[in-house]
Amino acid sequence: MKGPRTRAVPAAPNPGEARRPRFRRQLPEQRRAALIAATIECLKRYGHDGLSIRTISAQAGVSVGLINHHFPNKDELVAAAFSHFNRELVDGLKAAAARAASPAARLRAFLEASFSPPNLDADVLAVWVVFWGLYRHSRPIQRVQSETYTDYVRLVRGLLADLLDKGAESGRRRGKGGGVNLRLAAIGLTALLDGLWLEWCLEPGKFRPREAVALCEGWVEALCRRAAGWNSA
Repeated sequence: MKGPRTRAVPAAPNPGEARRPRFRRQLPEQRRAALIAATIECLKRYGHDGLSIRTISAQAGVSVGLINHHFPNKDELVAAAFSHFNRELVDGLKAAAARAASPAARLRAFLEASFSPPNLDADVLAVWVVFWGLYRHSRPIQRVQSETYTDYVRLVRGLLADLLDKGAESGRRRGKGGGVNLRLAAIGLTALLDGLWLEWCLEPGKFRPREAVALCEGWVEALCRRAAGWNSA
């Protein structure tokens, strides 16, 4: 399988050539946000090699000491970048779904946003590959992954619940939609979305984004038919 291409990491600038720090008058939260943005940019440009604190400090135009002042170690900085990166993507999906009027339209808007920029981007894949590679050995990354995955599955579950229940309050109270276990259904649809997204990022010519949306809608339609069969039984 093809992996994301990375560029050579530039040599750290000489002290006399270092850019003037950009954060002199910024508040601590602004400085943290700027360091997180620099980290994400380094991961997009250089992949795993972009994890170097010196590379990040050069990208941000600050000293290594300033990074250490705001983050206790590199893992915490990368975990903060992971959390921010994922939150931006998920917020975009939520916003797309919120603009639609009906449960079916909200799910379709969510699927279309899932297979549109900025999600379909080789740079995005490059960042995720780094995060995945760190997962086994980084407790901060494990913590953020657990939190972000739970939030994402909750979003998918809510969309499915609205579509399947259609106002059936008893189904929502049971945590199921018409006999369908929504927890497992949300995990299943999430796995399908992740698999299709990864396949497209590795081989963009294999299928079109609208075909990925159609595959997901077909999966959901089968789920709805199953729920309807249980309801009529």
